[in-house]
Amino acid sequence: MTLGILWLALTLLGALQTQAQGSAPNLIPAPSLLRVPLQPNFNFDQFQGKWYVVGLAGNAVQKEEQGRFKMYSTTYELKKDHSYNVTSTLLRDQHCDHWIRTFVPSSSSGQFSLGNIHSYPQVQHYTVKVAATNYNQFAIVFFKKTSGNKEYFKTTLYGRTKELPRELKERFVRFAKSLGLTDDHIIFSEPIDQCIDNR
Repeated sequence: MTLGILWLALTLLGALQTQAQGSAPNLIPAPSLLRVPLQPNFNFDQFQGKWYVVGLAGNAVQKEEQGRFKMYSTTYELKKDHSYNVTSTLLRDQHCDHWIRTFVPSSSSGQFSLGNIHSYPQVQHYTVKVAATNYNQFAIVFFKKTSGNKEYFKTTLYGRTKELPRELKERFVRFAKSLGLTDDHIIFSEPIDQCIDNR
């Protein structure tokens, strides 16, 4: 009897391990939020407005699979409580798609969490940090999400225009690599005109 229970327990453990290995990609571990810089003296008003997503890097981004991706835009609209209505506009299957969410400020200026997080049952934590910006040209923004037992993180290079100088792209690559990412996890977007200039 005892031997039968032990055998059943070992079989179940093996099945669980196999299932876990089959369903979980090998993600680069997310860095501690303390390792991610925060823009000093963050200015809420100057940060609002439209940004183009020029670059993207993350532990779930694969250059081989995604290659070049079409540029999309993200607009930050400041509310009286210093939270932002954030609207991303992208071209998907020849249609304009809009994704709207709210970023709520934390005790650290320039750091935000996802508002109304209970509307996203698969997400336990979601943090946004503005790592660097000069407000009128570029911004580097860090995102970290806990979903189930996995931690995903990404960083975006925003531009007020669709093209940015090589030096800013190189700075973005250095920042992404400082988080543990490799060239295989860093991609730059292909500028488009459809949808993203409408808003």
